[in-house]
Amino acid sequence: MFERHVVDWDDAYANGANIAGSDRWPAAWAEPAQAFRDALSAEGRAQFDIAYGDGRRNRLDLFLPTAAPEGLVVVIHGGYWLETDKSLWSHLANGAVSSGFAVAMPSYTLCPDIRIAGIVGEIGAAIDKAAAMIDGPLMLTGHSAGGHLATRMVTISTPLAADVARRIRHVVSISGLHDLRPLMRTGMNKALAIDEEEALAESPALLRPMDGARITCWAGGGERAEFLRQNALLANIWTGLGAATSTVVEPDRHHFNIVNGLADPAHPLTRALISEQPI
Repeated sequence: MFERHVVDWDDAYANGANIAGSDRWPAAWAEPAQAFRDALSAEGRAQFDIAYGDGRRNRLDLFLPTAAPEGLVVVIHGGYWLETDKSLWSHLANGAVSSGFAVAMPSYTLCPDIRIAGIVGEIGAAIDKAAAMIDGPLMLTGHSAGGHLATRMVTISTPLAADVARRIRHVVSISGLHDLRPLMRTGMNKALAIDEEEALAESPALLRPMDGARITCWAGGGERAEFLRQNALLANIWTGLGAATSTVVEPDRHHFNIVNGLADPAHPLTRALISEQPI
């Protein structure tokens, strides 16, 4: 018999303290992200800081393929709803852009200046804005807190416009946080201010998926146990609610390098994101 009992919730959700060499992130993303932005800007295939709302951080970047886009991918950054922004993630658009898709990357207002429910509304507005600019099927992905925001978009209480929601073909949540209740036990909740009401209203695992939802929950084999549990949790629950679900645990990846596959058009993460069928 194996019994598991989480005693230290801060440690359970502490990635940096439990990954060797973690102090190199997120700074390690800055150089490749800037190089990608510069390269596509020089080719006229990048638009920066497109406003989707009135907030200072309500801006998105749009990266375009060399031909007419086959559809739109939205990549939502992580950082526990507390840190980072779109500029550190630009290079992760390469996999989808090189495969013929436009990629939108939004920033959003960070806690404690906003509640998570407010961020959900901002991401909905960002996706609506990008979808009005690019035709075709829509795929959503996000990392950690971004995985929460991506999956939240395909629940029955989505903030998305109905015509935009109907275009969503696939969601890939990378190391996503799908049940917010455990985070109420962490020190970071002083800034997040999640209460029981918000956790019940904004946790994808506690909500019903919209009709036709298709989701892949993707995590690294070197993740903290809670991230692996959260990864399996959403797919498990949503399978029982009629969604098409897949669960992937990628070997030899941890919470920070798990996103690298998005930069490679041949990587299984990119191929899964843009494919019509599971890989």
